Amino acid sequence: MQSSFTSLKWFNFFVYGTMVLFTSFFQLYLQDVGMNKLEIGSVISLGALVSIFANPFWGIWTNRYQNIRRIVLIMLTGTLLLSQLVFQANTYEMIYISIILFFFFQGPLFAQSNTIILSYIDGTNYRFNSFRLWGSLGWAITALAVGPIIDRTGVSILSYLFAALLCASMVSLLVLPKLNHSIGMAPLPFRGFGKLFANPFFLCFILFGILVSIPNTMNTTFMSLYITDLGGSKTMIGLAVFLSSILEVGVFVLCERFLKRKISVLIGCLTLVSALYVLRWWLMADATMPLEVALIQILHSVTFGGFFYVGAQLTRLLVPRPYHSSGQALYTLTWSGISGILGGILGGWLYQNLGALSMYQGSVFLTFIGTLGFGFMWLFVIRGRYQPVSEEPELVEEVEL
Repeated sequence: MQSSFTSLKWFNFFVYGTMVLFTSFFQLYLQDVGMNKLEIGSVISLGALVSIFANPFWGIWTNRYQNIRRIVLIMLTGTLLLSQLVFQANTYEMIYISIILFFFFQGPLFAQSNTIILSYIDGTNYRFNSFRLWGSLGWAITALAVGPIIDRTGVSILSYLFAALLCASMVSLLVLPKLNHSIGMAPLPFRGFGKLFANPFFLCFILFGILVSIPNTMNTTFMSLYITDLGGSKTMIGLAVFLSSILEVGVFVLCERFLKRKISVLIGCLTLVSALYVLRWWLMADATMPLEVALIQILHSVTFGGFFYVGAQLTRLLVPRPYHSSGQALYTLTWSGISGILGGILGGWLYQNLGALSMYQGSVFLTFIGTLGFGFMWLFVIRGRYQPVSEEPELVEEVEL
């Protein structure tokens, strides 16, 4: 059984290592084939759009067949085949078509990999973070190692690296034993969206979160191009990604251990983290050397890690218990879906027409507005004007049945 958990760790290592190639280096490939910044941003935005529909699709099939390993294997196979189609496409039309199909299989892999971890450790003494750590290591180490390889061989090597890591993920998955218990039937999260939209305080939290997360998408999409425009190498890009992720798990652990689950505390932390985002984008706009950009990415672990963790915990407190699943789905949808779409297109337009400086200055402005919004929410709470939304007993009883 111990070997099974070792395979699970390596599965996460290789899956996250595969994804960092696409997240941090694929933009260089698109630029190499002649796309401008706006076109690159539009391609990346397609991924966020497709994921809105792909995540519930694969979630429903997982619930129906109760075989998470087989579903993820199908997703990995589709990702492998379609990634090669993307890299072989010789027209923009073919790139867009193949990228849509690719994201349909690849987009939900993060969520499904988390489901695999939770399913296999259910009923054991293992902790989720010990397996998620391997994902972060795969992301950071792969980025650091691949940068020099691309520097020497060119971006065309990406297709081979992508295929190799995907195959390693599939092998790690195949050696896992079949689960001998049900993974549970998750409720359809979108069913409770109507109730959430009647909660103005939660909607303000979502709106200000979008303002903060759009610049994060811009940076994720265009940081590698920004580094190359400043004269940096692919090795420097790898270093930047490594520095941005190597401390992420540590931030999650510290938040889990020391952060109080209290609305006023969490909104205060969210305000502070958003202010750090403002500082981060201001430093990025002021950067003149590739190494400066790489070092600034150290703040990513605190800003992204802190914001996403605190936001997820705050969602649980702002939303009545029967709607927790819907609240988390909406929170994730706005962070990775809506913000991903808007960030890719807006960032691409700003970068293409006004330059990287304007893109990061725009990021400072958007994040500052979001920070002020969270600050006002914090004042609203500590002055006792916020009244938690009450549970609905009849609905709680219905859900528990």
